Amino acid sequence: MIRNILITGAGGYIGGSVATKFATQKDGPIKNTKIYAAVRSKDQTKSASIPGLAVLQLDCGDYEAVKDVVLNNHIDMVIHTASSMVASYSQNLLEALGERRKQSGQETGVLTAFTDMGGWRYGQCKDSDAEIFTKEKGIGDVHPTDILIVEQSKALGVKSFILPAPYVYGRGTGDWRKLSVSIPQYIRTSMRLKQVYKFPEDAAPAATHISDLVSLYKLLATKILLGQTPPANENGYYFPFAHRIPWYKTMDLLAKAMHSRGLVNQPHVEIWPSYEKAADEYGFPRQFIRAMGASSGDIVAEKPFELGWKPQWDEKKYLENIDQEVQDFLELDSGKASIFDALTT
Repeated sequence: MIRNILITGAGGYIGGSVATKFATQKDGPIKNTKIYAAVRSKDQTKSASIPGLAVLQLDCGDYEAVKDVVLNNHIDMVIHTASSMVASYSQNLLEALGERRKQSGQETGVLTAFTDMGGWRYGQCKDSDAEIFTKEKGIGDVHPTDILIVEQSKALGVKSFILPAPYVYGRGTGDWRKLSVSIPQYIRTSMRLKQVYKFPEDAAPAATHISDLVSLYKLLATKILLGQTPPANENGYYFPFAHRIPWYKTMDLLAKAMHSRGLVNQPHVEIWPSYEKAADEYGFPRQFIRAMGASSGDIVAEKPFELGWKPQWDEKKYLENIDQEVQDFLELDSGKASIFDALTT
């Protein structure tokens, strides 16, 4: 029976929100588990305020440290939201869980989030596609982390579940970071330039409110705890995509909301002269800026809904909440968050 759950990246936006939800759960099997939250800094361990949450400092790049945490705390499930683009972090967690499985004789598992479906060349991508893993392997080195997760999980007897995070928005509930990455960075840059800009091309990427993403993690964990383990490993892809967000409409609403507060000079949006200029102003990598700002992708989520996932946010509610996104930014922004922070939390 799974009794102890480790959540990595708990000092970040997604991991912190998941940790808070799990530690404060009042019903269901999660309330009977011990929740461990892994953060990067000692200061974060001292400032934790969520009752029932065991916060510990952990460098996921240090295998011996990871193994000690997993074995000494009898961890049977890991929710990995930290530095998902760093394959060695996932590898260390999987190997430690493999050791834990030998020690306990019971199943262990990882729920992991990763970003960017870049390089996909097979048209529409459904999480229910039985060949999705084989197709990913055919891309080459574009998705090394999730390929490693699937192959190593099978080799170690660990069950893995992959949740590729879309654009996530809304006010988080973690102790440390409550803001997402992209929209706050657009607001921050617009304030500095006194003007809201949009990319030369419109896009409508998949998106999910933070509360809905957390609810999917809860749903998967609950089913696993109840012994109703959903398909895992090469069949363990679950796309947490609730709706799409139209970027041009988003930027138009941002401009109006910011202008009404005196944060920009006009309520109208200008177009960036180039993607390179946009990348430099936002502080995003030039090689990824077009994919980040003008890519929609024909990605279809089916399996979360088959599990019973019921997102509460849709496109209409998202657009109606843009003014609140600006207000949340003004209340919560530390001025330190960046795309690089998000990838290394």
